[in-house]
Amino acid sequence: MESEQLFHRGYYRNSYNSITSASSDEELLDGAGVIMDFQTSEDDNLLDGDTAVGTHYTMTNGGSINSSTHLLDLLDEPIPGVGTYDDFHTIDWVREKCKDRERHRRINSKKKESAWEMTKSLYDAWSGWLVVTLTGLASGALAGLIDIAADWMTDLKEGICLSALWYNHEQCCWGSNETTFEERDKCPQWKTWAELIIGQAEGPGSYIMNYIMYIFWALSFAFLAVSLVKVFAPYACGSGIPEIKTILSGFIIRGYLGKWTLMIKTITLVLAVASGLSLGKEGPLVHVACCCGNIFSYLFPKYSTNEAKKREVLSAASAAGVSVAFGAPIGGVLFSLEEVSYYFPLKTLWRSFFAALVAAFVLRSINPFGNSRLVLFYVEYHTPWYLFELFPFILLGVFGGLWGAFFIRANIAWCRRRKSTKFGKYPVLEVIIVAAITAVIAFPNPYTRLNTSELIKELFTDCGPLESSSLCDYRNDMNASKIVDDIPDRPAGIGVYSAIWQLCLALIFKIIMTVFTFGIKVPSGLFIPSMAIGAIAGRIVGIAVEQLAYYHHDWFIFKEWCEVGADCITPGLYAMVGAAACLGGVTRMTVSLVVIVFELTGGLEYIVPLMAAVMTSKWVGDAFGREGIYEAHIRLNGYPFLDAKEEFTHTTLAADVMRPRRNDPPLAVLTQDNMTVDDIENMINETSYNGFPVIMSKESQRLVGFALRRDLTIAIESARKKQEGIVGSSRVCFAQHTPSLPAESPRPLKLRSILDMSPFTVTDHTPMEIVVDIFRKLGLRQCLVTHNGIVLGIITKKNILEHLEQLKQHVEPLAPPWHYNKKRYPPAYGPDGKPRPRFNNVQLNLIDEEREEAEEEVYLLNSTTL
Repeated sequence: MESEQLFHRGYYRNSYNSITSASSDEELLDGAGVIMDFQTSEDDNLLDGDTAVGTHYTMTNGGSINSSTHLLDLLDEPIPGVGTYDDFHTIDWVREKCKDRERHRRINSKKKESAWEMTKSLYDAWSGWLVVTLTGLASGALAGLIDIAADWMTDLKEGICLSALWYNHEQCCWGSNETTFEERDKCPQWKTWAELIIGQAEGPGSYIMNYIMYIFWALSFAFLAVSLVKVFAPYACGSGIPEIKTILSGFIIRGYLGKWTLMIKTITLVLAVASGLSLGKEGPLVHVACCCGNIFSYLFPKYSTNEAKKREVLSAASAAGVSVAFGAPIGGVLFSLEEVSYYFPLKTLWRSFFAALVAAFVLRSINPFGNSRLVLFYVEYHTPWYLFELFPFILLGVFGGLWGAFFIRANIAWCRRRKSTKFGKYPVLEVIIVAAITAVIAFPNPYTRLNTSELIKELFTDCGPLESSSLCDYRNDMNASKIVDDIPDRPAGIGVYSAIWQLCLALIFKIIMTVFTFGIKVPSGLFIPSMAIGAIAGRIVGIAVEQLAYYHHDWFIFKEWCEVGADCITPGLYAMVGAAACLGGVTRMTVSLVVIVFELTGGLEYIVPLMAAVMTSKWVGDAFGREGIYEAHIRLNGYPFLDAKEEFTHTTLAADVMRPRRNDPPLAVLTQDNMTVDDIENMINETSYNGFPVIMSKESQRLVGFALRRDLTIAIESARKKQEGIVGSSRVCFAQHTPSLPAESPRPLKLRSILDMSPFTVTDHTPMEIVVDIFRKLGLRQCLVTHNGIVLGIITKKNILEHLEQLKQHVEPLAPPWHYNKKRYPPAYGPDGKPRPRFNNVQLNLIDEEREEAEEEVYLLNSTTL
């Protein structure tokens, strides 16, 4: 009988303890690093989540609760673990918000009872500000430490300061009286490795020795970084922003924001930047700040016991991370709002702003760069931009969009190949090879030898009277009839043309190496390499436009603004616009990116060029694919992330996506008062579902509530230990009143308190567009599908992700015919003119003649089950 199968048939698993749970980082790290594929093991899979042989379910976590009741009202004390989540599970946002409201009401009701309760209430109210303050302080301090250490170790590849070993090259020569204006970086206190080893400061021997030592130190730093990551904290690799986005959407990754990850990422980030790899520290600083926020949140019960509240702290921490990375507190808040946060209430906006403020203040107090600024490449321009310059700015936006589209496709293709080939099983070897190629090619070119942040600084900087860079090697024109500025536009000298060729080679080198570097198993950010590529392209375009305006100032586009001897074009501004365009093309950021770059320059008048370039780069990039690099890596790794930016424009219904499908086993359900403890334990043994709908009875399939597997397991085990008379034959009751039982029956077990009495439900006719919106905006884990109160199936987050992926691959189910919604069930009378059997006003019987028509209809119970 089909009803018998509904309750007794299922997937037979290994044992009662049959949920796969990864308990350590090492279990998820293969030779290439962390690889998580949630296509078949996503926690929301309530229907088809097969478990691995030999695994066990750790009974330490709980599940969903009803906000209006207390857990296990028959027990004297709460059950430890109920209300928390296993690793790689998605939180229930609705339940967490209900828990927080109940906690808040309880505190408010007691605060007038005594002074102690009032103090506890004040502490609870201020705990949010305290935790973001601590997060900002720690983020600023760690960012300053990373900046200072990275600068020192980067210069260590070239030489050492004998007078003070802890000084970098610039600091070593500050106190020297023997430096010259042209060679301000040369002083007796600073010794190159060639001078120390072979005693030569110039010549081929000196060049070769410095070359060898540069490669040696680069390989040493890279090897040490990847070794520390592999041995101690596999989660410390990469940028961290894709995982942060996934965690903020409600996913649990134990250890990703832990103290070991924080410690190793801080150390290895310095080593990775110092090795000269084409990566930056700005992205990983967001991960570091979120680690700080996660650790400090455990000091406050308000956040340590509520995963949704904890994510408010992580949103503020990500704002603090961008604040110290770019010296842009406002940009950090907007970055958190636009790019990483999934749930961002107004109070989180205020706390994010405060955390970014505190972090920026601490970094400014440390002053790691010695320029009283929060970032190394802070610049100020004094020349306005002119209308005709919008055209080259837009061209830079087009270049940024093309670069972003190329980088995303190339990097994802390489990362996918890394995972599918033997090369990906040797992460240490990969890092060593990439570092060796980078060091060998980078050393001969002075612009690739530079630290990437130093390179951006030089490209952003406008040529003034105190600049000695090759980019400022202009010929002085004494025939200018009118001097508008101290440094008017001048013809380029030999040094400028030489620098342009070197920058072109550096551009090609950065483009290629960044594709292969992002994703290796060391901390690697993408902000700085993308900005460097754009800055190089922008500086080249800026010099070209400057020379064009100088030699052809009588052209109609220059005639009105560029007089002879006027300072008309600022090449550094083009570098800044190009940097913003390329970063926008890769990440598809818009508002936050413009504000970040605006805060770097300190000028309002350059917002229009930045907006034009960033929007152009986004439009061009979206023409090749709408997802940015972080969304692409989220999809590559299989993280359960529903992107709110994607639009659902298809015509499918909930019945097309729900499980079980037509050929699947029936949905496993519980009855509210007809099952024993043994029956429930057997169902848990034979299935791996994370939850079960509770219905009234076998005859009436109407929905009563939803019970999570974890709650059932913990409740039954606790009842066996703490309640007398609970045995395998005890009746389990989810109803409000216990049914009358024979006198000799064992004591019943009441589990109504763990039952979710208001699970989210939709009808089978609900468009998937609405279902997807519900999952995105409410953060649901699952949603039940009903028809007239009768349970038909269930839709989980995994089902929606699979459905979206199928639609992307152009395997969308055929659109239903025009009469699909109108004629869902067979007619009331059969071909013989007799009325069909009915149950609860729903047709149950299907005859052979109409089987073809019924292929588009929803199957309910067969009439033979009545």
